[in-house]
Amino acid sequence: MQSEGVELNMAAMLDMAFQLLTFFILTFRPAPIEGQLLMHLPPAQPTTNVKATAMAGADEKNKNPAAGLNTLVISVFPDAGGYIDSLALGENKVQSLPQLNSQLKSMFGDPDLMFDQVVVQVGDRLRYDELMKVMDVCSQQKLHNGRTLSKLSFVELPTLPAK
Repeated sequence: MQSEGVELNMAAMLDMAFQLLTFFILTFRPAPIEGQLLMHLPPAQPTTNVKATAMAGADEKNKNPAAGLNTLVISVFPDAGGYIDSLALGENKVQSLPQLNSQLKSMFGDPDLMFDQVVVQVGDRLRYDELMKVMDVCSQQKLHNGRTLSKLSFVELPTLPAK
């Protein structure tokens, strides 16, 4: 008596392997790169002078809730390449980031100059890494009471019409 070997149908196995490979290729969705950034943001805080128990917009008499805030405005103007061309602290021109850093230290160290928030106005052509340099300078500042500056935001400068 002679034993016969078992034969496997390789065509069916190859067909199944290619079907599985096709399924996984077609259904693969890589995670977006933005989701892989690790951000260390400060805790959320209100930027207007409202009572903690009040609902937003509940006081109909308060037409400008930001009117009581002392806002320090920093303007960043880009050059044609997207790098920092000039800076302004309020209405005063600032020559460089180290000078901005020293002026901010003296301003926030003075207990008579109380600022509730800092708004960085940015030109629309400014590179993101250049904006982060300015944000780093601002976020390293200590207030006169020793706390770190936490109310920091940025807005886009309005585009001026060409002359």
